[in-house]
Amino acid sequence: MTDISPREPLSSVINRHNLAARHSLGQHFLLDPGITERIVELSGPLEGRHVVEVGPGPGGLTRALLDSQAASITAIEVDSRAIGVIEELVAEAPDRLKIVQADATALDLATLCPAPRRIVANLPYNVATPLLIGWLRQAAQWERLTLMFQLEVAERICAEPGSEHYGRLGIISQWCASCSQVMRLPPGAFSPPPKVWSSVVEITPHGEQPSPELFRAMESVTATAFGQRRKMLRGSLKGIGGERLLQAAGIDGSRRAETLDIAEFDRLARCFLETTPSGKR
Repeated sequence: MTDISPREPLSSVINRHNLAARHSLGQHFLLDPGITERIVELSGPLEGRHVVEVGPGPGGLTRALLDSQAASITAIEVDSRAIGVIEELVAEAPDRLKIVQADATALDLATLCPAPRRIVANLPYNVATPLLIGWLRQAAQWERLTLMFQLEVAERICAEPGSEHYGRLGIISQWCASCSQVMRLPPGAFSPPPKVWSSVVEITPHGEQPSPELFRAMESVTATAFGQRRKMLRGSLKGIGGERLLQAAGIDGSRRAETLDIAEFDRLARCFLETTPSGKR
């Protein structure tokens, strides 16, 4: 990376803008430039890529993205206090950085920049999971997502069948993308420190993605299967035609949800969609 110019320390920026982290917004700021630079490096070569960052806060990761070869950076921030901070960085690179003041959960991020697109973000922890599910619904629009989560959530995203963290989030994530943890950070890496460790997850969408209808079917099947995860599948899936679905998918009804792999859940979702065209329960 190439440093553009000396910048004011982030701690000073936070004080000047009265930008103390708010628990209600799930804010935990990354202030160490060595860490933010490493996250950008882990996101892969960014030359010619258009990057979306969600929750830039005081702009630590934004600075590292500006120092990369990214063609453009679009920062999405809901906190009005942080807008002035990012606007100062926009003044530094008005042709590459723009700020959108909005709730990212209500936006279609793929409409904000051209392809090839990536998301690189230290996500607000209180909305990280719904944000990820929303982006997976349109995974074909993204080349790669490099995202910071609480460690427990990262472990769920990357969990293997039969493990304690395996469930809906991991199945849907790995159904749509290759997922791996690439960096773990202790609480002290953040300001203020969260109560748990955090992890950066690299998510690379598969070349072929499910249709919206099939995605909804997978959501329904996994929600039902794991809603009573200690039950055998013939019992947990009873409300959506369990025996019929299991027979059509060639799956033993005495098994439990956590023992099925992604391919088996894919078969269940496709069978469910065949009998429920809307993909809804």
